[in-house]
Amino acid sequence: MSNITANQARVAHGDQDDGVVAEFGGKVITVTLNRPEKRNPLDRQVVRKMVEIVSQIEADPVGQIVVIRGAGGHFSAGGDLRGYIDLYQQPNAFREFLSDFHAFLNAIEASEKIYIALIEGYCVAGGLELLLACDVTIAGRSARIGDAHLGFGQLPGAGGSQRLPRAILPMRARHLMLTGDILEADEAERIGLISKVVEDDELDREVEKLVQRLSSASALGLRGMKHLVHHGMQMPLDEALRMELDFVVDYATTSHDASEGLRAFQDKRKPNFKGA
Repeated sequence: MSNITANQARVAHGDQDDGVVAEFGGKVITVTLNRPEKRNPLDRQVVRKMVEIVSQIEADPVGQIVVIRGAGGHFSAGGDLRGYIDLYQQPNAFREFLSDFHAFLNAIEASEKIYIALIEGYCVAGGLELLLACDVTIAGRSARIGDAHLGFGQLPGAGGSQRLPRAILPMRARHLMLTGDILEADEAERIGLISKVVEDDELDREVEKLVQRLSSASALGLRGMKHLVHHGMQMPLDEALRMELDFVVDYATTSHDASEGLRAFQDKRKPNFKGA
């Protein structure tokens, strides 16, 4: 993502030992899962660090778009199965680990910021659960995506069994979870599991184009759109429609950006959004 942030001071949080690094500075924040020799596992240490990093992201007044990626040609192969052998002997510690995992995924989903998952290589089990919490997913053709828990006698504990049937057709979700099938990128796109597939060497450029497009939009409008979708999905339809009506009336009649968009259309010029 260097082209996006070439003129911005970058501040890194975390290092190789943490298994995850976040770079702050400007509108775009990049989070890299950074243990490539193990295909970037989402283990206890990484999950704790992600809780901390997401909290820092939410407190950042400048950053509006977050790109999550993996180092070394893979997104994440999920949890550390070897570590689970000991963790399963400690029910309280295991519950704490899963609670932390839920906490940072829930925070991503509920955030006003836009989270983009950039997927290469393996994105399975916990990696898939992280993908499902993000707003947009761009994948390279090398991406291999699936649940894969049952192949090792495991169950998804970070929301996968609930988010996957809400993201794609429930019958297809059940098939993926019961069989452990790993999908190639084009098939994952076809069933709506990811947003777009490009060649691996085009990934950075494609995400950069998306970031630039989002950055030119109304920040207030982006937050409002994410709010409507996230909260509406948790309500019965009639209640969600009332929520949308109230929210949109307030947005349209009180915000600068809604009126500015109409004036720009009328004047045939580019809008000057202020995020207010």
